Amino acid sequence: MRRHWLAPLAAACAAALLPLHAAAAPVSVTDDARRSVTLPAPARRIVSLAPHATELLFAAGAGSRVVGVAEFSDYPPEAARIPSVGSGVSLDLERILQLKPDLVVGWNNGTAAAQLAKLETLGVPIYKSEPYDFAAIANSLERLAHLAGTDAHGKAAAASFRSRWKQLQDTYQKRRNITVFYQIWRSPLMTLNGSHLVSAALRLCGGENIFAKLSQLAPTVNEEAVLKADPEVIVASSGEQDDVFAPWRRFPGMKAVARGNLMTVEGALMNRAGPRILDGTEALCRALDEARAKR
Repeated sequence: MRRHWLAPLAAACAAALLPLHAAAAPVSVTDDARRSVTLPAPARRIVSLAPHATELLFAAGAGSRVVGVAEFSDYPPEAARIPSVGSGVSLDLERILQLKPDLVVGWNNGTAAAQLAKLETLGVPIYKSEPYDFAAIANSLERLAHLAGTDAHGKAAAASFRSRWKQLQDTYQKRRNITVFYQIWRSPLMTLNGSHLVSAALRLCGGENIFAKLSQLAPTVNEEAVLKADPEVIVASSGEQDDVFAPWRRFPGMKAVARGNLMTVEGALMNRAGPRILDGTEALCRALDEARAKR
């Protein structure tokens, strides 16, 4: 990277925004890292550094202001046409600054911390996004809308999200618990702990994550630990490897295998902390109901 570009681009970004900011009132919110984020005026040029953040911004009515996105930002369809600024592991800082953002929405866990810190030192406001439950997603819609000056749109989207969330709770909250291994990758074998949004979805559906108590958010586990827990259901994210359940079929005595409870869910719906999590949760709840019927 030609680092001599960074400071001039940051200065040009700030200068270009001065007239707009002088004519509008400041906006301020608290992000998911409990940091205060204050802008001199609602953002007009936003860069999203995670697919879930891109979905949240569009749902909050700020899609027309998104000028750069991270890789795999493919929803809604128009997001796929926005220029890429790299991945959650490696960002193109030079490209980000060329886009002259007045707000960057970064993934609190995924984006390289050093690169986010570098953007902050150059005067780029950063909103760190990492919703861990349904309430946080609804709140994110309102907070991001406030930063973009699209409050009415964000409040309506949040209200709709909360209403559907409650409907799902009312429908499934009294279901009997059923044990689940949620597999996000086969080799190495990886899952999610109880703090992840997926576990919130499982709990809503009456599912019990067998690895909920592990400390790491996305831990690697071994086959023996899964066999010992003997879950009633194994759920895998679609889009992983082909024939994702092949290793488990070697153990016909497992409850999940014996009962035919090897199920897939769409990874983009379940693993992204955006509004579509409710679509994924509803599909998950229906799948667990089918598994209960086989007891």
